[in-house]
Order: sequence, then structure tokens, then C-alpha cells
Amino acid sequence: MKINKFSFNKLKFVNSIYWIFLTYMIAAFIWWYVSLEKQNSEIANIKFQSISLNDPALYAKVKSIEAFELRKSKQYIGEGLTFLFLFLWGAIYVYRSLLKQLKYSNQQQNFMMAVTHELKTPIAVSQLNIETLLKRDLDHAQQKKLIENTLKETKRLDTLCNNILLASQLDMGKYESEKQVIDMADIAQQAIVSFKERYPDRLITSEFKDYVFIQGEPLLIQLLLNNLLDNAHKYSNISQPISLRVYSNALSHILEVADQGEGIPENERDKVFEKFYRRGEESTRTTKGTGLGLFLCKKIADFHDATIKISDQVPTGSVFTITFPIR
Repeated sequence: MKINKFSFNKLKFVNSIYWIFLTYMIAAFIWWYVSLEKQNSEIANIKFQSISLNDPALYAKVKSIEAFELRKSKQYIGEGLTFLFLFLWGAIYVYRSLLKQLKYSNQQQNFMMAVTHELKTPIAVSQLNIETLLKRDLDHAQQKKLIENTLKETKRLDTLCNNILLASQLDMGKYESEKQVIDMADIAQQAIVSFKERYPDRLITSEFKDYVFIQGEPLLIQLLLNNLLDNAHKYSNISQPISLRVYSNALSHILEVADQGEGIPENERDKVFEKFYRRGEESTRTTKGTGLGLFLCKKIADFHDATIKISDQVPTGSVFTITFPIR
């Protein structure tokens, strides 16, 4: 887990408190056991001293006291080990929960930094464009360019707000929609048109098979493809093409988005679908985003009873494969 300096100091403090508390509790447990054993031994000695040497049942009484002392020792050991096991189990559970909470808190902090940046940028650009239009006497071509740029930024802002809202609805299971029969090839073609409007200089190749129909929500499938294509654009070189395929086999319909970027390490392929998760720190990151794009993709896939997985692209890059079962 990568954490910033503040989170590192907080984690260090929590670690220190945790280990001090754990050491104290184990020391208290050891003291409790030693005290009980000492008390058990003292009780046995008192019983031994109370026996007369002339007592005809001396041997039997001594054996009885020794048996009682041994039985109590076993009882303390059994109770102690049970308590120690439960205590250590609880301590490990609490420690892992704390680490998980700190990780989630750090991801939320990164998310807030990213959202702040993502919100401020289109607002600032739009404000600057409008102020320029008001203050300067521009020709028609310049005005059109500024207006188009402003519209582009407002669309970006609208997309971000929709992503945040939809992520919340899907995460809480409150998104309601009636699924319908949709043509995945048609949705994919619309996604390509939308992508080229956003990134006109980026090359994208496509391969569609006919009659690829699923029961689904068109808006969600469109958003799924938009997020995957945007992700491929962000994490690969602009000179390298992005590939989009739609095809079927005997058991399923498949969407596939491939890029030729740096790829995703195998140990992070599940993490990238977590809410707010982004590789690296927000303060040093160069790529835009909020950590919701791939989280939404996973939720949308789940909503359609589909699976999404990441594999390596040859020679470099990643392949995102979404598999919809044929019903």
C-alpha cells in the first residue's frame, strides 16, 4: 500500500500504540498465570502442613493434594491458552481492520484531491473562456473555438458528476433499471464515435461481429465502454492504437478493450477495481482521474451478471475482457 507522509505518520502512531497495548496485555496475561500458579502452590503447601505425620491416611491425602494441584495447573493452562488464542485472534482482527481503514481513508483522501482537481480544471477553463469572450472582440472562428472548448469542459464536468452519482447508486444497490435487448456492436460503435469526439488524434481499431445481443441497460454499457476506452487512452502512448472487439463464442458474448501501455502488474489487477483505488499518490500523479472509472466498470459488469478480467497484451499493455453469459 502506498501512503503519503501524513498517512505514514498516522500509521506509525497507530502501530506504536497497538504494539504497546499488545505487549502490556501479554505481560498482564503472564503475570496472571504466574500469580495463579503461585497461589495454587501456596494452597497446596497449606494443605500439606495441615496433615499430621501420624495420620494413617497420610499417603492418600498427599496424593489427593498433589492431584488437586496438578488439576488446577492444567485448568489454568487450558483457560490461559484459550484466552490467549482468543486475545491474539481479536488483536489480529483489530489490527487488520485498522490497516484496512487507514488504507480506505488514504484512498478517500486521494479521491478528494482528484475530484477537487477534476472539478476545478473545467470550471477554471470555462470561466477563463467566458471572460475572454466578454472582454475581447474576437472573430467568429475564435469565438467558436472558445465556445466549443467550454462545452467540452462542461461535458467533462457532467461526466464526472454522473460517475460519482452512479457509483454511489450501484455501490448501495439502489440503481433501478429495466433491462432490454441491446446490440452490443451498436453500443460499441457509439462509444467509438464519442471517443473520437473527445480524442480526435487517437487511433482506435475495432472488430464487431453481427448479432451480438444481450439483456442490458444501454446507458450502463455505454458508460462501461467509455470508461474502459478512457482508461486505455490515459495509460498508453498516444501514438499506439487502442483496440475494441465485440464477439461471441458458444457460451458468452464478449467485449474486449486492449491498449499497448505499460500494463498492470498481476498483484494489482484486483485492486484497480476497488473504489477510489489509483496507483501512486495524487500529489505526484500525472494522469487524470478519480479512482471511480474501473470501480464503475466492475459494478456495471456485476449488474449484468458479467465478469471482467485483466490480462497481458503482447508485447506490452493490458486487455480488459468483459464476458456476458448467453441466456
